[in-house]
Amino acid sequence: MAHIAQAQAEDLGGTTGDPSLWNEDLAPIPVERRRWGSFEIFNVWNNDIQSLFGYTLAASLFLGYGLNGWLTFTAIVLAGLIVMALVNLSGRPSVRYGIPYAVMARAGMGVRGARFPALIRGVVAIFWFGVQTYFASTAVALAIRGIFGLEAAAGGFLGLGSVDWIAYILVTLFQVGMFLKGIDWVGRFLNWAGPFVYVVMILLALAIWWRAGNGLWGAMGTIFQGEGDSGYSTIGGFVAVVGTMVAYFAAVVINFGDFSRFVKSEGQMRSGNFWGLPVSMAFFSFIALFITAGTVVLYGERLTDPTQIIERVDNLLLTLIAAVTFFAATVGINLVANFIPAAYDISNLSPSKISAKTGGIITAAIAFVIGALWLSLISQIGIAKFVDTLGAILAPLYGILVADYYLVQRGHLDVKSLFSDRPEGRYFYEDGWNRNAIIAVAVAAVFSIATVWIPALGGLSGFGWLIGAAIGGGLHVFLARRG
Repeated sequence: MAHIAQAQAEDLGGTTGDPSLWNEDLAPIPVERRRWGSFEIFNVWNNDIQSLFGYTLAASLFLGYGLNGWLTFTAIVLAGLIVMALVNLSGRPSVRYGIPYAVMARAGMGVRGARFPALIRGVVAIFWFGVQTYFASTAVALAIRGIFGLEAAAGGFLGLGSVDWIAYILVTLFQVGMFLKGIDWVGRFLNWAGPFVYVVMILLALAIWWRAGNGLWGAMGTIFQGEGDSGYSTIGGFVAVVGTMVAYFAAVVINFGDFSRFVKSEGQMRSGNFWGLPVSMAFFSFIALFITAGTVVLYGERLTDPTQIIERVDNLLLTLIAAVTFFAATVGINLVANFIPAAYDISNLSPSKISAKTGGIITAAIAFVIGALWLSLISQIGIAKFVDTLGAILAPLYGILVADYYLVQRGHLDVKSLFSDRPEGRYFYEDGWNRNAIIAVAVAAVFSIATVWIPALGGLSGFGWLIGAAIGGGLHVFLARRG
């Protein structure tokens, strides 16, 4: 590792920076040592969309807002285009400078103040990591029961039976092991998991079509006509779908630089984002709708959880293939969207004492408890509200990140100052904190979270993320220019 540290020191002008701000995991990555391309970025989004949580969310959106299918489908694609535009903005500086979000945030928040948004982002990532670990474990539990011919047991500690706990522990250990192997191993895993999941999903859709026959098209027609009794107007439902899908990606949108720093060029990043977001979202959402319609014909009810669908099929080979598929997709996105960002963010709290690997161990330990509480506590607020709330918390951080880089810093960063804890440093501000940015985060977060939880503002819930980002970024620029 000595030669890597030496190269990083040269990138910082011959110094490794202040020990309280620098370690090898946070330091800039030179272009010649970056190994990711557009295919890896494409698979980051593929795995996010294809996870068990992503499938359940996509299928639920077709059923919960009273829209006809075409409007829901259009809203999902529009959300994909919006997210693509957002990550192109947040990922660009990290492609240019090779730095993760935790370091990028120092420009606007201060070299010490950046620990505040990084901690918030880290906490949200840990929540997501725990929840996605639980979802991945359901696929493993399904396989274990299929192999040994076991029935699902009701009850158990925190709603999980013995098989569920074994699966949950196995998934946690697998993810920790993969993370400790390094980013190149994670990239290889994503490149295998993304295409594999699509192949299996297409085969599953074809199998359901074959079994359901012509009745499938009638069920799809019913879904495409809409429910009509959801309590949402057409415009309100459309906005809610777009807003929820954007909020779902909020965790990745803000720290997309954690991944874009591994690609060689902005063109590779943009290409991967295009094929992985609007295109892949449209294709996968159609498959989710197709399969959900098939469950109506075959089982008399709309099943939005893929593991429930596989359980009804009662075929061991299909059960094992499906379990591997959904396990791979869910673990893939959990590593890149939750585990890696949280590890960086925790490391940023004390770089000289906490490496990214140590941050990963801390993440896994806390997330293990959170995931175990999913069934008994967190899931009670509902998937959409859970997603919208986490998105509302992160929204102001994204607005400040982008507004600061493009409007305040004018697209140029002093990399050495990002790692300098000296008062004369460009990003030292007041004792290392940019208090104006903290104020902007607090004010904007109040508005964005209120749109989710205050009934009187229910009509704005779909705009919650955008409201938080716009207020946060706008207020930050205003305070910065006021001096």
